[in-house]
Amino acid sequence: MKKNVRKQGILLPISSIPSAYGIGTFGKESYRFVDFLEKSGNHLWQILPLGSTGYGDSPYQSFSTFAGNP
Repeated sequence: MKKNVRKQGILLPISSIPSAYGIGTFGKESYRFVDFLEKSGNHLWQILPLGSTGYGDSPYQSFSTFAGNP
């Protein structure tokens, strides 16, 4: 049994994925990004919380516990 197995990944907000809408979506370009992650040896894709921002416009202080459902 292996202990302390490390994995690498990338932090990329959904809004940074290019799309026809001017802001990222979970559409075709997101799938292409996941394919790129696999080919480059990355195992993780970390995104920022999804939801309306709260005090100080921080994505970590959302108005709702249920992301996207204030």
